Amino acid sequence: MLLEECGPGDARCGTVRVFEDRERASGRTIDLKVVVYPARRRDAESDPVFFLAGGPGQAAAETSSLVVGMLDRVRQDRDLVFVDQRGTGESNGLPCDVESDDLQLLGSIDHALRTIRECLEGYDADLRFYTTPVAMDDLDEVREQLGYSTINVWGVSYGTRAALVYLRRHGEHVRSAVLDAVAPLGMKLPASFAVDAQRALDLTFDACEVEDRCRKRFPDLRLKFGDLLDRLERQPVTAHVRHPRTGEHERVKLSRDVVAGVLRAALYSSATASLVPLLIDQMHGGDFNGVLALAVGGVLPAEAKNYWGMFYSVICAEDLPWIDDQELRRDAAGTFLSDSTADLFERVCSGREWGVVAEDYHEPVRSDVPTLVLSGKLDPVTPPRWGDKLVESLSNARHIVAPGLGHGTGAMGCVPDLIESFLAAADAAAIDDACVQELQRPPFFVTHGGPAMTGAQ
Repeated sequence: MLLEECGPGDARCGTVRVFEDRERASGRTIDLKVVVYPARRRDAESDPVFFLAGGPGQAAAETSSLVVGMLDRVRQDRDLVFVDQRGTGESNGLPCDVESDDLQLLGSIDHALRTIRECLEGYDADLRFYTTPVAMDDLDEVREQLGYSTINVWGVSYGTRAALVYLRRHGEHVRSAVLDAVAPLGMKLPASFAVDAQRALDLTFDACEVEDRCRKRFPDLRLKFGDLLDRLERQPVTAHVRHPRTGEHERVKLSRDVVAGVLRAALYSSATASLVPLLIDQMHGGDFNGVLALAVGGVLPAEAKNYWGMFYSVICAEDLPWIDDQELRRDAAGTFLSDSTADLFERVCSGREWGVVAEDYHEPVRSDVPTLVLSGKLDPVTPPRWGDKLVESLSNARHIVAPGLGHGTGAMGCVPDLIESFLAAADAAAIDDACVQELQRPPFFVTHGGPAMTGAQ
């Protein structure tokens, strides 16, 4: 495989051509985009780190410039490899512009459904072949083309599922695994969304109650939130707001689902979660500008775009067919989220042929490969219970929980140092994780001016 200079940081880029239908080995082909950041030491280790992005639908090579910085010390000794998974980035990416600046379309299931269906019809791709197992066979072909006999895999969020599938199918080539914000194969999306998001919100309320300034500034926060949801459930509110991007004054109808969805997104990061009590208080008083700023502006960097065609190719093949619809709706009852997300998934997935995964696909992956499992205690989507479940089937794994972090821990505080230590020795048991306890939740915002500077827990 020929690699050529392609950007800052001495990056090298190339492509590996694979068949879209790997089993038939004929027909349409896909050029997989590969970016390699060579190790800095001349006598570097021979086993690189392959980074597996989240989503499903994020592109590893496309976002490599965001990730490589936090892996800088790892790169001293090992190559860093980023591959755009088929259906993302420059590997026959399957984008779909589901976002809109039109506030009148905010939260519209019909608009989202119409947009996604139009995208699915327009792709030059057979979506049956964009599942995780097929993509992990791609990844092993890239490994072989690059000449690596053994690799280390580092997955984040959905990337942990991908890493586990790779471990199951090609484990003989894996020296070690880092799994951050784990989504094990037994986790079927979106079945757990409502329960796990409610847990994260409850932890936010609990933390506000024990932080002096937050408790005094926002008394009866739970009651106010319940009242807000009840009002929105009875009748969506028509709010007078300033558009966060255009600055124009508009009237916009806001439903319970819109508000709940934005708050769930805010809970992903402990930084944006520090805004939640203030946002709830503002909305209870009739001010929806803050929550709209998050809804339109988002909480992720622009480079972390999602390729929704690949997202649904995974969800509609690997998750939704195995979910008990009645159980899903029962679990959502009593939480601040409704089952509207599941409704969108069901409507997108129906009436189309998707990929097929093995009947035992959701069984636990069993392995003795050294594995470091990381979770943020405050995570609203992959909380520590999933990491606890995962290590039951991994005989050489250790689970470390960061008490004040949300979704994804790898760039925070001392966690990069822990990962570096683990990758150097491939021994999770030898890691001193005492520093992780210092990663506490940031103080809450009590005014527009910023967070409380004292009394933080």
